[in-house]
Amino acid sequence: MKTIAEIELTSTGILLNGKTLEMPTTGPDLLNDLYRHYVNDYPRFFKMDGLSKLGFLASELLLQSLQEQRFVPREDRAVLLFNRSGSHGADIHYQATISDQDNYYPSPSLFVYTLPNIVTGEIAIRNHYSGETSFIVTKERKEMEMERIARTVFLDSCTQSVLTGWVDYFDITHFEANMKLIKR
Repeated sequence: MKTIAEIELTSTGILLNGKTLEMPTTGPDLLNDLYRHYVNDYPRFFKMDGLSKLGFLASELLLQSLQEQRFVPREDRAVLLFNRSGSHGADIHYQATISDQDNYYPSPSLFVYTLPNIVTGEIAIRNHYSGETSFIVTKERKEMEMERIARTVFLDSCTQSVLTGWVDYFDITHFEANMKLIKR
């Protein structure tokens, strides 16, 4: 496996292929501001939960850095992500809509994002990928184990590259994405 590109995106900075990227702002609107500054052409972004926004942005910045055609159907690219908290951020918001018996209103827009694999789906939809997509929730971040699992995706002879990494979001100030594109 060969790493083609990599990104680290946190609330304090962006490192893309070893270079620091400009942060247009800081604070609670950081992900929305990054979207407006670097992407700004996928209206579904504003319907996403924090985990999906984070994974989407990290994948967009990483994929924009490549010298390859975008938005064409491809079945040879997989998306495999990991974290320790699942969709905990969205789960907390959803729980608030169903906790009060006198004001019980389950929010369908929040419920959609109570599964961590939604972020892999958003990335695949945006990029027209029809390869394998998986999101694995694990107790701790173990690079060697994540790499071993990523290698198994290549057992499928169709898969030529995998967008993989750690995408963990707890709230608007506590998040981390470390993503890379690896090729066979």
